[in-house]
Amino acid sequence: MSLKPLFDRVVIKDAEMEETTKSGLILASTAKEKPQYAYVIAVGPGGVVDGKEVTMQVQEGQKVVYSKYAGTEIKIDGEEYKIVRQSDILAVIE
Repeated sequence: MSLKPLFDRVVIKDAEMEETTKSGLILASTAKEKPQYAYVIAVGPGGVVDGKEVTMQVQEGQKVVYSKYAGTEIKIDGEEYKIVRQSDILAVIE
C-alpha cells in the first residue's frame, strides 16, 4: 500500500530513537524522548491551499525537523507514519 498526500501535506516517518547517550549510558524506554526529526516518505503536489499558492519545499528522502505536536499519526502495514502540513516542518537537515 502506498500513501499519496494531498495538497500541502507531507508523509513522514520518525527517525530511530537513540538507545544510548553520548557518554555511553543505556536509556530505559521510559526515559527516551520521541525525536522531532523524521524522514520524508511522500510529498503532496502543493497547489492552492486556503486561497494561497503553495509550492512544496521538501522532497522525498530528506531528513526534516517538525513541530512537536504536529500532524496525524497513522499505522499502515505495521509501520507508523505521520501526515503533517508543510508549514509544520521547521527545517531540513543536510
